[in-house]
Amino acid sequence: MTEAIHFIRRAIITRLTDAISVNGSYVPVYNRVPNDASEPYIRVYSVDSNEVDQNADSFMLECSTRIEVVTSFIGDDGGELQANQIASEILTLIRTRSGNYFDLSADGFNVYTCTNEGTSYLYEDGVEKTYFRAILAISNRVEQTT
Repeated sequence: MTEAIHFIRRAIITRLTDAISVNGSYVPVYNRVPNDASEPYIRVYSVDSNEVDQNADSFMLECSTRIEVVTSFIGDDGGELQANQIASEILTLIRTRSGNYFDLSADGFNVYTCTNEGTSYLYEDGVEKTYFRAILAISNRVEQTT
């Protein structure tokens, strides 16, 4: 059995890169956020991978990934709306039906479900900025084909 979650994470990053813009600029997508990153940005990270639907013919995995949107505003200049809008655009691109699941065939996997497990919204009052976050929980079931 081969681990599939890093292929899912790569596919999400690829699908979101240069696909979402705010005020005419693309929102950067990171696996690991650099120290000099500025908001808004999107971070994609793996949560867990579990074997499911055990059978004699193939390995089936459920891969849980999080997509975190981070926005910030100075004082009362902004709010949660930008995080809501970016999260909505992400779901439009990621949460699809079978005709547009991630193609991992070159990596030896077939994605056969994509589920939105929910979106959480958080905010944090910092010293200079207020941060708004949207955390999307995405689950993909995959079958190892090779």
